[in-house]
Amino acid sequence: MDNIEKNILFEDNHILVVLKEQNLASCPDDSRDENLLDLLKAYVKQKYNKPGNVYIGLVHRLDRPTGGVMVFAKTSKAAGRLSGQMQTGDFEKKYLAVLNGAPYPESGKLVNWIKKNAINNMVYLCPQGTEGAKLASLEYRVVEKQGGLALADIKLHTGRSHQIRVQTAGIAHPVYGDMRYGGEYAQKGKLALWAYSLAFTHPVTGERMRFLASPPDAEKPWNMFDLEAAMKIV
Repeated sequence: MDNIEKNILFEDNHILVVLKEQNLASCPDDSRDENLLDLLKAYVKQKYNKPGNVYIGLVHRLDRPTGGVMVFAKTSKAAGRLSGQMQTGDFEKKYLAVLNGAPYPESGKLVNWIKKNAINNMVYLCPQGTEGAKLASLEYRVVEKQGGLALADIKLHTGRSHQIRVQTAGIAHPVYGDMRYGGEYAQKGKLALWAYSLAFTHPVTGERMRFLASPPDAEKPWNMFDLEAAMKIV
């Protein structure tokens, strides 16, 4: 990614709030592809002429095909306090997703147990009590319907890998463009899942902060919906 600075929404001595582009890894993985964490370390090292290793703390992740807002810590103290907010529920993540069809009811809560298969990097719904399974919980609300698709506002209560994709597929309304979990509904194209809102308490000043970033509204299927209106309801 060229010129990472254009994707920075906020920066001070303690945190970096960044727009992650789709299909960019959040942090290093086995693929050794370019990733956002290393790009930010290089940016800080160059901008502030820092010698040696640069500390950037990974507080949370977005799946590679998901774009949107992320916060990184510039100190270990900030990282610890932000991680603590994730445990207490003070760290709020909201997504927009285009789903195949509209769930019924059009608002509700999904609670499942899910387990990741590290061999194929797939996540599966499973019964409670399954060894290695983790609780996954989210709230959803349909905000608009067009052409057999539904724009949904989703609030995560847990941050599991592939969580939204697996849970919406589990009710037969997978995310548009999801070739991995879409089944018979799988469409080629970018995954229509976007982390549009991130809210947390600044780890040092105590100020409550919220950052918004719109999905790529010129691209299908986002261009079928009134994204500006959807993002006003936060």
